Amino acid sequence: MVRVYSHCGGFTQTNGYVVASDSGACVAIDAPGGMAEWLAEDGLRPTLLLLTHAHFDHVTEAARVKVEAGCQVQAFAAPNPDLTLEAAYAGMGIRVVPYEVDEPVTGGGVIPVGDLRFECFHVPGHSPDSICFYLPPSEPNSRPMLFGGDVLFQGSIGRTDFPHGDHDLLLQGIRDQLFGLPDDTVVFPGHGPATSIGIEKQTNPYVRLRG
Repeated sequence: MVRVYSHCGGFTQTNGYVVASDSGACVAIDAPGGMAEWLAEDGLRPTLLLLTHAHFDHVTEAARVKVEAGCQVQAFAAPNPDLTLEAAYAGMGIRVVPYEVDEPVTGGGVIPVGDLRFECFHVPGHSPDSICFYLPPSEPNSRPMLFGGDVLFQGSIGRTDFPHGDHDLLLQGIRDQLFGLPDDTVVFPGHGPATSIGIEKQTNPYVRLRG
């Protein structure tokens, strides 16, 4: 059985997740504020931290989680002040503790961790390094899962007014890549409540499929 645990932290109320299986596989996805303490308090020790993108609110504690959990980090790109938005919001005093990416993630790739196999979708538009991680059903009657970062939300999509944002590119990526997933896929977003691919295809005002 695969279990999903969630943590919401930081002033932007960002979601971080842990995916764990009965076989002992344990993977963290994103590292918002308070993530490291939450992992320790709940006795969760991931061997891998996957980052959906490098915006500061998703990587606030990436360095700390990497050290305290002793895990590897995989992401589309190494952090820099442009990707983390530290440069864009220099006047706000935003600072990300530097962290090292151990292995790059590419769209179309598969990341195996024990009995978990995460399929990777590169969906830029919100951020050029945005990656969505798809986990197929692990057993009969279980639902597929998508950890989408800030690409697709319940009734909304990621902002595209940040540096390197591209509204049309984001819409195209959602429709061409994510909407090809099964309708019952549970979407665990970077902010807000979970939703599903089927619901967003029918009701999301930005990208719903008509007809």
